Amino acid sequence: MPLQTPNDPYALALAALAATVSDERRGQRFLALTGIETDELRRRANEPALLASLVAFLEAHEPDLVAVCEEVGVKPEALVEARRQIEGAT
Repeated sequence: MPLQTPNDPYALALAALAATVSDERRGQRFLALTGIETDELRRRANEPALLASLVAFLEAHEPDLVAVCEEVGVKPEALVEARRQIEGAT
């Protein structure tokens, strides 16, 4: 499902988070690498640092980045730019 507001970096990162955790393998890897528990992830989902970390996690493994971007309906460059904007805003 293409994202309706691809220009909003936070909406884009949240969509990427949803796509990441909806894939069991990718979601478990993200949780394991960050040490975040599922409940904590739910509480912190809107935090800029968490969203930027999620995008950086995807950037570190291109197949995941591409898969999530395809699911969200944006180019990888757009998601990387969203991370830059989020990091610049914090």
